[in-house]
Amino acid sequence: MENINKKLMKLAIEATEFAYVPYSNFRVGAAILAKNGKIYTGCNIENASYTPTNCAERTAIFKAVSEGVTEFKKIAIVGGPNGNLLESCSPCGVCRQVIAEFVDKDFEMILGNSEDNYTVYKFFVDIFPFSFTKDDLNKK
Repeated sequence: MENINKKLMKLAIEATEFAYVPYSNFRVGAAILAKNGKIYTGCNIENASYTPTNCAERTAIFKAVSEGVTEFKKIAIVGGPNGNLLESCSPCGVCRQVIAEFVDKDFEMILGNSEDNYTVYKFFVDIFPFSFTKDDLNKK
């Protein structure tokens, strides 16, 4: 497990290089591991009118979904201003909701700023404990 976490962190850091952030200069990168073993990366992409901006996490997930992949095991997320990665860059609420759509209770989130400095969180326990998911729609 340790090696895959380091690999995801490395790929997330590399993804920050592609971030299009002319307004905030806050680069974010993500690398998500699908249950089929494939890894998808994403970066944040800003827009002058702000609303159409897309986060790195959603870019990675949407890239995978556009290729027919909808089940994931873990994601690494890094980010910070002007390329200086923060100790921890947590996903926004919209990204948390999108992640919740495609993951199960064992999904892990890796937050940190290097291949050797990160923390692994259980998504539904540590990051999004009171989530609303598709399971809630089927409750009677």
